[in-house]
Amino acid sequence: MKSGERELLEAFAAGEARALARAISWVENARPGFERLLSAVHDRVGRAHRIGITGPPGAGKSTLIHALAGAVRRNGERVGVVAVDPTSPFTGGALLGDRIRMTGAAGDDGVFIRSMASRGSLGGLATTTREVADLMDAFGFERVVVETVGVGQSELEIAEAADTTVVVLTPESGDSVQAMKAGLMEIADIFVVNKADRPEASRAAAELKTILRIREGRAFERIPAHHGIDLTELARRRASKAAAAKDAVDIGAAGPAGWEIPVLLTTAQEGKGVAELLNALDGHQRWLKETSELTRRRRQRLLERVRAVVERGLRTRVWDEMSGEAILEAARPELESGSRTPYDVANEILNSLRTDGARGR
Repeated sequence: MKSGERELLEAFAAGEARALARAISWVENARPGFERLLSAVHDRVGRAHRIGITGPPGAGKSTLIHALAGAVRRNGERVGVVAVDPTSPFTGGALLGDRIRMTGAAGDDGVFIRSMASRGSLGGLATTTREVADLMDAFGFERVVVETVGVGQSELEIAEAADTTVVVLTPESGDSVQAMKAGLMEIADIFVVNKADRPEASRAAAELKTILRIREGRAFERIPAHHGIDLTELARRRASKAAAAKDAVDIGAAGPAGWEIPVLLTTAQEGKGVAELLNALDGHQRWLKETSELTRRRRQRLLERVRAVVERGLRTRVWDEMSGEAILEAARPELESGSRTPYDVANEILNSLRTDGARGR
């Protein structure tokens, strides 16, 4: 390890916020040695409660995080925030909208906010978001909040990066339907209907609860028996059979049952409902630990991290260190004329990787 890396690690271990900022920049820009830096702090990772905040644009995610950070600080805990902003088409950097909306918390030494550019990455997160969250975790923050870019229907990566995923929606008609289309119903541990001062808020929350009951096989739990048929019991039996059938073909794929997803109302601008959200987050964290679901989620996160690092390394080798770009450029006339297909050229590039690898041995 080089002297500059050692100095940075010493300052990082001493709790210097400037060292954390430098380490994040090092990782975000993939500077030489950034993986050694991450490896050096890896044994300190795993103590923070990681909270993912996602939902459509305009739902008030940043304002809610600002209010939540204040509530966390009043409990004496420190919080790190990773806010993924859209990439500027001119500079390639983050537009910093989230940083602007959270300026009220920026003066607190117990709150660290970092905006990251999505840089075209799909899934609502930047490429190195998880690793930046690792740095904040290793630095000693009790809570690490990750906010997705808010692009709508492609934000499902957040479930792999967080212990608890909060989906924030607005009262406007159609948000709950969009949540179903986007797959957000599958990843949410907590639902929040923000801007609850609007007239449609209660209706939207009730609609979400109904959708959740249908999804869990509890659609008829409040409907009385009719002509001797108990619809509640019928729904329960159907749900039990469906779960048994799923287990028969997919044993161990799903997490343990028992967490009933809450639907909360907040008005983040006024701080209303934020205490209830923090209570729900604490409750979910307790449930994760008591059921071993936290261990399962973090184990899966580690496996996904290895895959991501391998894929990043392969991309670097193919396009930056080897002949991938040269082969692609040489094949361009044949691609344009139609005499070769993209698949032929891709296979040639992959074969060159095997050839160069064998030559290296």
